[in-house]
Amino acid sequence: MTSKTVLYVEDSATDVFFMRHAFRMLGHLVCLQVVGNGEDAMGYLAGTNAFADRQQYPLPSLVLLDLKLPGKQGLEVLEWIRLQPQFQTLPVVVFSSSDLQCDRNQAQRLGVTEYIVKPGDMTIVSGLVAPLLKRFLDIEAPVEPVPSAIKF
Repeated sequence: MTSKTVLYVEDSATDVFFMRHAFRMLGHLVCLQVVGNGEDAMGYLAGTNAFADRQQYPLPSLVLLDLKLPGKQGLEVLEWIRLQPQFQTLPVVVFSSSDLQCDRNQAQRLGVTEYIVKPGDMTIVSGLVAPLLKRFLDIEAPVEPVPSAIKF
């Protein structure tokens, strides 16, 4: 089975930690690539500069996008993605702490595929990841989660 790639655009090291843990716990054959700002997200998708090597930085099958980022904001990245002909159908899921209706409306207007508000407790993020991977990548979660190496 060929591994699929998910691009996670997130500047919070804590949120990245829990997302990586969620992917490991679910045992998926998914490559989670992480960038910490909007400029790097656009560079990754365009395959420019540091992201030119498509073996190391394959095109994603799904983008998880935070809205509040340093530099270019998530909504600017979403707008750029939808202006690129090759990414018109790329699923982009906003995964943000913002529950503001104006953010939801703007994301909808710009062509977001889905909008998810981050849980207050990021330790439960794996419960959100499994349905996303099923819906957008047709990947089933294992019956038994992979044992966790994380200690709290």
